[in-house]
Amino acid sequence: MATTTSSPTTILIAGHWLGAWAWDEVLEHLTADDWRAIPMTLPGLDEQDPERSSKTLDDQAAAIEQTMAQAGVCEDQPAVLVAHSGANAPVSLVLDRHPELVHRVVWVDSGPVVPGGVFAPDVPGALQELPLPPFDVLGEQASLEGLSPEVLERFRARAVPEPGPVLRQPVELTNDARLSVATTIVCCSIPSAQLLELARAGHPMFAEVANLEQLDVIDLPTGHWPMWSRPRDLANAIHSAASRVS
Repeated sequence: MATTTSSPTTILIAGHWLGAWAWDEVLEHLTADDWRAIPMTLPGLDEQDPERSSKTLDDQAAAIEQTMAQAGVCEDQPAVLVAHSGANAPVSLVLDRHPELVHRVVWVDSGPVVPGGVFAPDVPGALQELPLPPFDVLGEQASLEGLSPEVLERFRARAVPEPGPVLRQPVELTNDARLSVATTIVCCSIPSAQLLELARAGHPMFAEVANLEQLDVIDLPTGHWPMWSRPRDLANAIHSAASRVS
């Protein structure tokens, strides 16, 4: 496998209800190799922010851009963006606006959003925020495989309601250069063969995958939250993906 001569800055962005804390166990393994990894809490997911329920996808994308700038990311030193689950929407916006600043994007049980995609178009406009659902309901939407009762308890205790505007806002994409950014998909709750088949069939959740110019897939069988169920293996997958030469 070809590798870069130095480790690119890697920015870790977790999905709905989660903040930077969700990556703690993965970071233990990444930073053991002196890897420069920066976990983020997106706007709207900071429980100390009294205005968090009004935050939008644009706010989240701007925060990612600011983190990249503060880390010294530039065209000569592009970043690796790691997006888990619902973080795919703001990261898709960043890819559309600044493809030249991204060495590689790593989707963790996720993938790029199609132009105009909306996470939850049926969410009422009056809904200010969406709390973490009961686990029996959540488990019908995303696999909880590998999560112990202790992990689920921590998830429940630390989860922050997702802002309504984030769930309702269309992802406006106009720059086809985003499709040329080197991409790795870490497939957890859906095997890579099934994901690629769905992409070729034009499934709305995966249709954009079929348009990617540089795609690698890594199978990491587990549930939808591999940062807790298989943190060491996820860290290794991120390390491997980020080290690849585009």
